[in-house]
Amino acid sequence: MRFLIIFIFLLSNCFAEEVFDLKNIVINKELKKYDDLRFLDDKSEEIRLRDYHGNMILLNFWATWCAPCKKEMPSLDILQTHKSLDNLKIFAINVGQDDVEKASNFFKDLKIQNLELYFDSSITLAKTFRLRGIPTSILINKEGYEFARIVGSIDFEDPKFIDWLIGYN
Repeated sequence: MRFLIIFIFLLSNCFAEEVFDLKNIVINKELKKYDDLRFLDDKSEEIRLRDYHGNMILLNFWATWCAPCKKEMPSLDILQTHKSLDNLKIFAINVGQDDVEKASNFFKDLKIQNLELYFDSSITLAKTFRLRGIPTSILINKEGYEFARIVGSIDFEDPKFIDWLIGYN
């Protein structure tokens, strides 16, 4: 049992390190590549992430029943329009099995204007990324590699976060 605990500790330290001055951000020590990631927009049209190659991508996984998701969503909406991050594409992906109307009302209630609705109804992406909870945001660089993730909610307007993200853009 002790060997298993040590092995898991060492394994987890091989793949990621936390950014200590930025809450909830974990930077991958090794970049992770995922093949052919797909999800749906609010019209049930398929979105392929590879079509956005060349952009930095933030995949934000959320649900209408998630209080921390509700808290962070307005700052995520503002982040999409940040002038120094014009190459950033944010996909706010609902994993809560909500229908389009319920998710749209969630955005409307929060006055979300800059983000579009996306869905992972079959939770395929959630499984692929091995999400342990929501909100979780996956950060993907211009070459299509996951370089970091945000586990839990953050303030996407935090100047330290924005400066850190600009460094990757």
